[in-house]
Amino acid sequence: MKKLSLMVVLALFAITVNAQEVKFPGLDPSPVDLAYFPGRATQMAKKGAESAALIKVTYARPAKKGREVFGALEKFGAVYRLGANESTEIKFYKPVVVGGKTIPAGSYSLFAIPNKDKWTIIINKDIDRWGAYAYDETKDVARVDVPVKALTEPVENLAMVFSGTEKDAVLNIGWDMTSVALPIQVQ
Repeated sequence: MKKLSLMVVLALFAITVNAQEVKFPGLDPSPVDLAYFPGRATQMAKKGAESAALIKVTYARPAKKGREVFGALEKFGAVYRLGANESTEIKFYKPVVVGGKTIPAGSYSLFAIPNKDKWTIIINKDIDRWGAYAYDETKDVARVDVPVKALTEPVENLAMVFSGTEKDAVLNIGWDMTSVALPIQVQ
């Protein structure tokens, strides 16, 4: 009788668990995007798209939403996660040179310190962090100052795209009325 009662209880539990509907989240207001070098079109044309990549950036794309971004929403002189949500991640499939420093192949986080006339782009060893809250300067691999270029049309959502040829990549970052370019030489 004990075994029968136990089996009935387990069966009811199993039915209850299976009857619960999974709740799926809505769309993230800052969707995740990827930027590849060489470009995405080149990647998709090749078999094993990611294996042909030399560099990949994974980042979330916050929106301007009518706000002033740099100097207001993102303060000048403060470390910025270079996106939304989790820290932006850059993956080098081969060693690279950034700002005169050789960086081994691997995954890194990407931060910036925006200022009115220049940004300091930071490549850091820590990955899988939320925002810049736990940013640790002692884990910086490279810091490069790059000039700011004013745009003629606003960019609504933060955007990153690579340009360049062969092994001379340029990571272009644009949002609101601001653009910067980070040169990266693939070894």
